[in-house]
Formats: sequence, C-alpha cells, structure tokens
Amino acid sequence: MNSHEPQVMHLNREIERDSRGKNTVRARIHAKLLDRLDLTALEHLAAAQIRFELERAVQALLGEETLVLSRREQDKLVDDIFHEVTGLGPLDSLLADPSVSDILVNSFKEVYVERRGVLEKVDVSFNDDAHLMRIINKIVAATGRRIDESSPMVDTRLADGSRINAIIPPLSVRGPALSIRRFAIVPFTMESLVSNGTLNEAMAKFVQSTVRAKVNMLIVGGTGSGKTTLLNALSGFIPHKERIITIEDAAELRLQQPHVVSLEARQPNVEGKGDFTARELVRNALRMRPDRIVVGEVRGDEVIDMLQAMNTGHEGSMTTVHANSPADALVRLENIIGMSGVSIPYKPLRQQICSAIQTIVEIERMSDGKRRVVSIQEVSGMQGDEIRLREIFAFRQTGVDAQGAVVGTFAACGTPPAFLAKLRSRGETIDETLFATPGASG
Repeated sequence: MNSHEPQVMHLNREIERDSRGKNTVRARIHAKLLDRLDLTALEHLAAAQIRFELERAVQALLGEETLVLSRREQDKLVDDIFHEVTGLGPLDSLLADPSVSDILVNSFKEVYVERRGVLEKVDVSFNDDAHLMRIINKIVAATGRRIDESSPMVDTRLADGSRINAIIPPLSVRGPALSIRRFAIVPFTMESLVSNGTLNEAMAKFVQSTVRAKVNMLIVGGTGSGKTTLLNALSGFIPHKERIITIEDAAELRLQQPHVVSLEARQPNVEGKGDFTARELVRNALRMRPDRIVVGEVRGDEVIDMLQAMNTGHEGSMTTVHANSPADALVRLENIIGMSGVSIPYKPLRQQICSAIQTIVEIERMSDGKRRVVSIQEVSGMQGDEIRLREIFAFRQTGVDAQGAVVGTFAACGTPPAFLAKLRSRGETIDETLFATPGASG
C-alpha cells in the first residue's frame, strides 16, 4: 500500500487542479466513462442499481488504465456520473440550493449564480465543452426540443417552471452558454414582499385594493427587477369567483385561484412551422369568456389586443413591460405598436393607452441587489397630445451605507388617485390619510 502513496498523492494534486477546469486525470476518466456507459439504459434502473453499475465501471476502467485513486476520489467520480444519469450533473447542487435564483453558465469552466440579488462566481465547472453540451442536450431533449448548428438557440423551461436559455456555437463564440432563471419553491406573497422591504404596508394596501376593484395595471421594470414575482403576488388578490386567462411566452405565473386557464406561446419548429404567437393567444382568450386577462409580458403586437381587451369590458387585467420608468413604458408601448406595422395616429393611440391603463407600478433591482417598488403612478388623462402621470407613492433613496446597502424611505406623494371613488364603490375601504405626505397633518 505504501508503494502506491506517491502515485496517489500525485493524482490527488492533479485532481485538485481539475477543480480549476484543467484536463486532468479525473476529467479524462469521467469522459471515458460517459463514452462507455449507456446512460439512457441506466436511467431506467433504480438508484441503488445505477450506483452499483457505476462503481463497477469505475473499478474496471481504473484497472485498465493502471491508475490508483483514493476511495474519496472514486466516490466523487461515481457521484458526478450518478448526477448526470439522474439529474443535470454539476448543476444539481445549485438547483438544490433554495438561495440560488439564477444560474449563469458562461462557459464550461465559468459558472455564476445570483443569491439575494448579488451575482457571485461558484466553484462548479464542467470538464469541457462536450460535457456542457451533454447537459444542455439533456435539458432540451426533455422539453421536446433540439439544439444544434442549424438551430443554435433554445428558450424553454424545466418541469418546475424555471426558464432555460441555451445558445451554442457558431452564435456563442466561447462555447456553449446556459442560463437558468429559477422560481421560488414557495411563491412570494404580498406579506413576504412587505417584510423583505420590497414595498411598505400603505403601498401594499393600495395595490391590493386596485387589483380587487378591477383597476387595469401595468408593471414595469428592467431585466431581473422582479416584475413577474410582483405580478404573481398581486394576482393573489383576484377574487376566486373570477375566470382568469394567463398568456405567456414561457409559463412562469403561478396563480392560486381555482378558475385559471394558462396559455403558452409556441416557437416555430426547425422547419419554421407550428408557431403560435402571444397575439393569437390573446385573441383566442377573448373567446374564452374571461373575467380577467393576465399577460406575463408584452413584447410584440399582442399589446394591441391587450389594450383593446382592457378597453372593452375586461377590467382588472394586468401585464408587465420591460422599461426603465412609467413614462418610458408608455413610449415603449407606442413603439411596439408602431413596429408591428399597425398604423394608428399617435393621438388616438395615446388616448387608447390612457383609457386602458389606470395604474403603473415600477419595480427596480437596486445597487445592493434588493428589489423595491420605487414608484406607483396613476395615468390621470391627456393634456393636449401627452399622457399625464401622477405619482401616488415612491421610494426616495437618501444614500448607501457602509455595507453597500441602499438607504431610503417609502412615502406617499400627497395626492389620492382620481379613481379612489371607484375603489370605494367596489367595496374597498381606503382612508385618504393613506396618501398624505410624511409630516402632513391628519
């Protein structure tokens, strides 16, 4: 046994270098095992039988290669390939971590995650591009899709609803790249958003009342700002007696009501056929007797039918749009309609937008990684050719503390919304003092 100690020490040093992405002993053995094993056949075995077969294969290969690995390293090899058979290999440990919200694979040796709004590099890697491609292919095949040089991009989702985007050469210069945007296992509630500082109780009470009273709402924010999370939380206040149709490019909403029909757009197949757009789904939803229509995000010409639905009896409908402010969101809606090829004079178009949307809620991921509702505004009408906005609540940043956390306060802006009477007529008891500015007399 002592005669093997120098060799074992040498191999362990190589194995340690493997964690930094180099092509070392364990990586080579790992690759050979994957080439030799019929992973598809193994998937149908019980977990204990899979592990037994893997242990036997490792022992056989080490004997053929006349290599000696410590028991710990042999177990690590078995564990790695076990996860490849039963899960997603190196990604399994990250997917099992509830604190990880996003997994971003820039290359086979460079993986980042987002935890609590902050990106950080993790000590997880793949052996090489081929290893990463095997995992991507496994994900994609499970959704009935394929990815190759003729179709080098895929946007799909896992069974738990997590969004998957994969892109490979020749479009991705540094090799395959993979992004996984996850959902919380337990969807956020309004109470949890208040407790973690996304908004305050007064703002929460107001937006809850607007949802219950069927006020049309637009949620705006940048990438990763939490628009869908907020929409999920707000949708929880839609009465259970109402019929809701949800429309998304990739299903992310998790409504808790009993009367929900979820529709998902479909991308074209490799022949360029079989696609169904969000606009087609919105049009179809109007024939399904909805009380409310919820569109996960408007990106294209579906916005035209969404606005018409809001204007023609589907009150309380909600959607999100990618924008940096409420004013930018209105401009973006105009631009989306303009790019769709529909010719509408700008003033009638703005009048339609103005009559369709009553409330705009802006959420932002701030420099400390926390998401905050930074503005709630009312669409108060037209002034000449322009849409007027009036801010009802806002987050006012006052600085950044020594730990980098954003410091500021939520506050009312002193003016109740013009639709306050509508809220009261529909049973919402809101005191006007809720909208008083800090320090104002009652």
